[in-house]
Amino acid sequence: MTPATAPRGDAPAGQTRPSPLPCRKPAARRRLLGAGLIGSAALATAFGFAAIAAATLPRVALAQGVNGPLPRIALTAGLHRINAEVADTDQTRARGLMMRERLGPNEGMLFIFPEAATHCFWMKNTPLPLSIAFIDDEGRIVNIADMAPRSEDTHCPRRAIRFALEMEQGWFDRKGIAAGQKIGGLPNEAQGAKGRAEGGSPASK
Repeated sequence: MTPATAPRGDAPAGQTRPSPLPCRKPAARRRLLGAGLIGSAALATAFGFAAIAAATLPRVALAQGVNGPLPRIALTAGLHRINAEVADTDQTRARGLMMRERLGPNEGMLFIFPEAATHCFWMKNTPLPLSIAFIDDEGRIVNIADMAPRSEDTHCPRRAIRFALEMEQGWFDRKGIAAGQKIGGLPNEAQGAKGRAEGGSPASK
């Protein structure tokens, strides 16, 4: 039982029971009420800023990478050089270019998979229109697809691939890069070149 609900009892005869809470003057009550409203407004504002920060932080983390910038690799497509970020873990492949709003000139993202398969892509939470080249184990482009921003439509290769290269939409078409051409500088190509230079293939070592 709390003080607010305790029985009050009757006052002795001839005496008046004092009020349990002395009445404050109207001006004092108004000042207290005003202070309460100001305090509530300040608290709501603080919660508002906290909510904005909580909503913004994931976007920043996704754009920059949870553990800092991704590694980069230099690729070639015909006579053109590409500066690509590398997504080669489950986490970085799942994140991809989500929340990214722009790419620099000749910049993209290379997805590397542990094994060849029909790896499909979508554009959920990705505001940047992209083109994707699906690339097989030999570094040859299988097919290229344009992907609309924020779409949940899936885009799949026509056969098993080990790599996928995302560039700003229309980049491959503008550079004259099409299915059947090779992308240079891929990791397996570099390992193969090293193995041949040392007098053998990677599989024989």
